[in-house]
Amino acid sequence: MKTTFSRLFSMIAALLMLCLLITGVAFRFLMMSWVESEKRKSLSADASALADLAEAYGSAGELESNWNFQIGLSLFSEVGEVSALICDEDGYVVICSCDSLTCDHVGKQVPESYRREMLREGVYYEKNVQLADIYDDARFLAGQAVVNDQTGNLVGFVVVTAPMNQTTDYMLRSSTFFIYTAIGALGLALVAATFLSRSLVRPLGQMADVARRFGYGETKLRAEQTKGNTREVNDLALAFNTMADSLEQSEQRRQEFIANVSHELKTPMTTIGGYVDGILDGTIPKETEKHYLQIVSSEVRRLSRLVRSMLDLSRIQAQGLDESRKSRFDLGEAMSDVLITFEQKINARALQVSVDLPEKPVWTKADRDSITQVIYNLLDNAIKFCPMGGSLGLVLEQDGQKALLRVRNTGQTIPPEELPLLFDRFHKADKARSADREGWGLGLYIAKTIVGAHGGEIWATSENGVTEFCFTLPVVR
Repeated sequence: MKTTFSRLFSMIAALLMLCLLITGVAFRFLMMSWVESEKRKSLSADASALADLAEAYGSAGELESNWNFQIGLSLFSEVGEVSALICDEDGYVVICSCDSLTCDHVGKQVPESYRREMLREGVYYEKNVQLADIYDDARFLAGQAVVNDQTGNLVGFVVVTAPMNQTTDYMLRSSTFFIYTAIGALGLALVAATFLSRSLVRPLGQMADVARRFGYGETKLRAEQTKGNTREVNDLALAFNTMADSLEQSEQRRQEFIANVSHELKTPMTTIGGYVDGILDGTIPKETEKHYLQIVSSEVRRLSRLVRSMLDLSRIQAQGLDESRKSRFDLGEAMSDVLITFEQKINARALQVSVDLPEKPVWTKADRDSITQVIYNLLDNAIKFCPMGGSLGLVLEQDGQKALLRVRNTGQTIPPEELPLLFDRFHKADKARSADREGWGLGLYIAKTIVGAHGGEIWATSENGVTEFCFTLPVVR
């Protein structure tokens, strides 16, 4: 399996080589087109100028005997790096621009096909021309017919040529220079790509190492976020750290949950075991067995309630709320029904109850049994910690698209630092609650879970001896 570095480096290298290849082909094509265009312009201009010169000197006498013309022709050839031929009307070479007195070109004939083109087009240009009787190599050729202005008769032809190998040599030098330059640029680019790839891959490798060690239990490790990283890498590191924080908190909650459950189960299980052993081995007298069996039965029921509560929590957290169980109902009616179930407890504690419900129904769509459980848990909690003769209040009001339910009671003020912890599992804000063997510290946590599953919020306030629990639910028409 390829590493990220090798894949990124290979991609950059392939892209660079492709770019250089395209640039090289385009460079060669453009250079060849430019050289040929310049050669065409140059040779055509030379042929035209030489034809005018030959016509001027030819009007004064025979060109073969005119040394001034021959000297000028030789200089013209050297300066322009071309070869020039002066031909008669039949295409036979009469004067050559080479310096040799015994020139082999004189007397040779330019092919008729080229002469016809010169007569037809004026200045004729062709590349890769083979004049086998005159030159051995392929050449650029530009030619023009020389016509007497006075008589209009054909005097001869002017042919200017340049070897093709000049252009080939020039292109070879240019291509060689380009190749060396491209190799140097490619080498530098690959070195830069190596550092760039490593700089991009290094934080990913570090993050992978942190994740690996995190998986082995080093939950305090976090991925680094530095200015040298790209924004995407830092975003990935932030997401990893957020996930790591969540996992660490989940692990802490799991350990706390196990510790709390173990602690809560230890006492009733010890009590049940001790009383049963005492009955079996005769330590407990026969006349008191019934009393202790009642205690055992009570502890068993408490354990059953704990297991049922934990199963309900597990179901809600794992599966959420079943939409088919949701129905439309009046929250005021649900609050009244729950309040009636606490009539005996309220009378036993001589509590003063105030109920503030709106005249019109406040409708919501929810799992009625679950919401009833929330109201029951809050009322049970309020009655339990309301002193004898204290006050208990229930309030329902509609605030926009939300229904707000309040359950308040008088009693001891809860410290501010304890309020955020009230809805944690097995948390007991008042240590005196531990003496109440009917409570597990799960009621408020269950209420929070149910309200959250319905898209609502729940919170608590406690000031000046008045504690109030509030929660919201969405309303429907």
